[in-house]
Amino acid sequence: MHGSRTGRIAIAALMAAAALLAAGCQSGTPAATQLNPTAVASRPATTVAKYLEISPAPGAKDVNPANGITVTAVHGGKITNVSVKTTGDDPVTGTLSAGQKSWHSTYALPTDSSYTVTAAGTNSSGHPVTVTSSFRTPNPSDTFATEIYEGAGATYGVGMPIMLTFSSPITNKAAVERSLQITTSKPVIGAWYWDGSEQLDFRPRDFWPADTTVSFDGHLNGVEGAPGRYGVHDLTQSFTIGQSLIAVANTSTHRTQIYVGGKLAYNWPISTGRTTMPTPDGTYLTVQKNNPVRMIGGGKKGTPGYYNELVNWAVRFTYSGDYYHSAPWSVVDQGTTNVSHGCVNLPPADAETYYQMAIPGDPITIESSPKAGDWDDGWTEWFLSWQQYLAGSATHRAVEAGPSGSTLVSPSSLPADTGSAPLGTSTPGNYFAA
Repeated sequence: MHGSRTGRIAIAALMAAAALLAAGCQSGTPAATQLNPTAVASRPATTVAKYLEISPAPGAKDVNPANGITVTAVHGGKITNVSVKTTGDDPVTGTLSAGQKSWHSTYALPTDSSYTVTAAGTNSSGHPVTVTSSFRTPNPSDTFATEIYEGAGATYGVGMPIMLTFSSPITNKAAVERSLQITTSKPVIGAWYWDGSEQLDFRPRDFWPADTTVSFDGHLNGVEGAPGRYGVHDLTQSFTIGQSLIAVANTSTHRTQIYVGGKLAYNWPISTGRTTMPTPDGTYLTVQKNNPVRMIGGGKKGTPGYYNELVNWAVRFTYSGDYYHSAPWSVVDQGTTNVSHGCVNLPPADAETYYQMAIPGDPITIESSPKAGDWDDGWTEWFLSWQQYLAGSATHRAVEAGPSGSTLVSPSSLPADTGSAPLGTSTPGNYFAA
């Protein structure tokens, strides 16, 4: 009996093999075998990595945070979703390519953090696959810090630039620009401009729209600003652009026009710098105001030109000491003769009116002077034409900002500029001597 049972098992095995062989030789298309999605999805990364690849690799330590995270679909695979868990405070976001072949994190990775990346997708047959990678970014010893001039909740004039200062020179300027995001309540076109290697400013193509809310987000944590030197903190700030207040002073006609909300509100007599101390040409911005301010100059004490005066209703527009201010002593010359030491002298009541309205960032343009303005003597971003300003960007891209944030775009894709001087923008070359 034992031998017969063994024989039946052998015969059964032969019959099964024959049946399988016969099925393989039948005509027509055989039915596809349905894979178990759960089983495929749970395979280790080494099995499915031929379809989805993650960089940094699993277990990597001290990875360069500036490189971010990249997921790539290969061998016919596609990416459907990427999620990142981190021990840091900020979520990691990214963009999936149109063909679902690649995903890359939007910004650099914050330093001194652990990450677990889970990438889901499909293999070449359309079946689901999942792969993960865990790694860590270092805590760098060589770092840079960033400060923003604008104060939280403060209000500025329509010419105000966003001004960033770095604690050490930046050589990877394009990477820094790409880490910056601007959100505005009204659409704004602008650009970043490097004034050296430690100062970066944003200026709109034309003056800001009045009553615009602005939020700045600098995703600088993990950015490699120079070889081996990293940002370790993000930077955020929100502020407001107020009403449009624009002053234009002509040293030849001895008048200043004051435009409020896009309309001429005042036309006052003035006296600007005398022949030996002319007020310099240029489109400046109000920097600060004081009432009173002590003004000292004109040479050494005891010399004929020396002065030491307390001056009321003074609004400064150059670092070297040019103001719009009250000058009761020169009222007789205002409107006819230039007698000041370089400031714009106003009748006291008019000076007070302007002082009460002025805030930092209001444009002031000086025209018809025999003296050219000096770059960086004040906030001189509006000395430059739009094309000159664009040339100061490391990416050579413009910034389109709005309620959903900002993007870097090709300047050639921008709509035509409709801004006109002096109410909408500055005149190119405005700082040249007359």
